[in-house]
Amino acid sequence: MVRNPMSSTPQYEIFAIKYAEAQREAHECFLMPDPHDGPMPMDYFVWLIRGEGRIVLLDTGFTEARAKLRKRTFLRCPSKGLEVLEVMPDKVETVILSHLHYDHSGNLDLFPKAEFVVQDEEMRFATGRYMRYKAARQAFEADDVARLLQANYAGRVRFFDGDAELFPGIGLHLIGGHSRGLQAVSVNTKRGLVVLASDAAHYYANITRGNPFPIVANVPENCESHERLFRLSGGLHRLIPGHDPKIMALYPAHPKDPMIVDLTAEPLDKIR
Repeated sequence: MVRNPMSSTPQYEIFAIKYAEAQREAHECFLMPDPHDGPMPMDYFVWLIRGEGRIVLLDTGFTEARAKLRKRTFLRCPSKGLEVLEVMPDKVETVILSHLHYDHSGNLDLFPKAEFVVQDEEMRFATGRYMRYKAARQAFEADDVARLLQANYAGRVRFFDGDAELFPGIGLHLIGGHSRGLQAVSVNTKRGLVVLASDAAHYYANITRGNPFPIVANVPENCESHERLFRLSGGLHRLIPGHDPKIMALYPAHPKDPMIVDLTAEPLDKIR
């Protein structure tokens, strides 16, 4: 691993692993009506962070069965992408869950040795009073939340209450908005601090247009989260939204797998 000799902070590599996709229209992707309606596909990713002898996975995706129920196009199990990167799921020791929506916290049983990292507020939200309302629970799956509860009873969940350093060079940022306890992740790399926004911003356009994705727990918080992400990353060139297909064209593909891109590299084009 190459490290800046002037910095003692560890540097990591990051890979976005695509595992599913969906066809949407622009009006489905913005809280405020978009006058430029038209096709706006959505990609689904998990993210591998690797370096300094550590392997950290951000989010775990969903299963093929869940894809059928949710009418998503399932391309492969996220574990297959990990295997291309020579990471066996049963060897992963740390899994960060950005939040507990179905597309970010399924497949927990694929990681039997992992400690799951989650924010206190997200667990409170996913197991609390508001889940009695269909509108609040639409993006959660009770089975996935129950598996995390079982993991907690087995001593395999690590909770944080706000911003924290998970490991040197890997930071957690409680950012809320989309879900009550959503956490973004910052990672020190050879090109500087890269921020994995997860669903704090589904698309770059949610940020550039100041128009959040319509599944949102707190609208003002979500708007503020876009500003915070921008400040934290230093610009769109080091900010990675949670579902934008542009990621696949902006970053170089892994030589063995076109559905894996290297986020440690500089973008191949200007981000708009």
